[in-house]
Amino acid sequence: MGTANRVAVVTGGGSGIGRAVAEHLARHGRRVAVLDNNGDAANEVAGQLQADGAEAIGVAVDVSDPQAVTAAFETVRNSLGAIEILVTSAAIAGFTRFDKITFDEWNRYLAVNLTGTFLCVQEALSDMAAAKWGRIVTISSAAGQKGAVGQGHYSATKGGVIALTKAVAQEYASRGIAINTVPPFVIDSPMLREQQLTKKLPPTEVLAKAIPAGRLGTGEDVAALVAFLCSDESCYVTGQVIGVNGGAVL
Repeated sequence: MGTANRVAVVTGGGSGIGRAVAEHLARHGRRVAVLDNNGDAANEVAGQLQADGAEAIGVAVDVSDPQAVTAAFETVRNSLGAIEILVTSAAIAGFTRFDKITFDEWNRYLAVNLTGTFLCVQEALSDMAAAKWGRIVTISSAAGQKGAVGQGHYSATKGGVIALTKAVAQEYASRGIAINTVPPFVIDSPMLREQQLTKKLPPTEVLAKAIPAGRLGTGEDVAALVAFLCSDESCYVTGQVIGVNGGAVL
């Protein structure tokens, strides 16, 4: 199969970084499955991709549910074909003082951010191993590299995503599968704006001062790198942590 029309699954594709990635991959000719916990959002994005001439479907899925993940990926296979590209952008984020993090909250972050990534990567690997070709990009976070005040649960799960990526890279590099992780810093997204509205994060102009590039990142900034990591040209790049952060984390 040619590289242009490979099947790509993007989790968390209904908004933010995931949506930007799905749009970017579609523009490069990929057949895109937009997976999101919000089925309406997934279908809306897929519909827009179709209107722009791409082959795409939307699938509702809770990535923390093993049976739901298996069913969603089977839907993708039946509609588009074997999965060759996976981008795991589905995540939850928030701020809770460390001593106030409840056991249920901790487990929910683990379930969505880390276990959800594990389940999706594991589900996609069978197709990629059979084809002896695959590209996986996990979306982690700068919080997983250096921690973040009020985000002990989020930081721990994103650090886990980084470690998981490195382990899978070593295990599957000889089978034509490359997996890397992209840890963004501050990206202008619905998730960010929600935190600003609740005063958990400062205004954009304040955040921008902490970034050498002088601005917040965009979903397109992330998507451009992800597109390269999902291409044939990136075959010798695997197990890497490649930040998109405007110089904020070096």
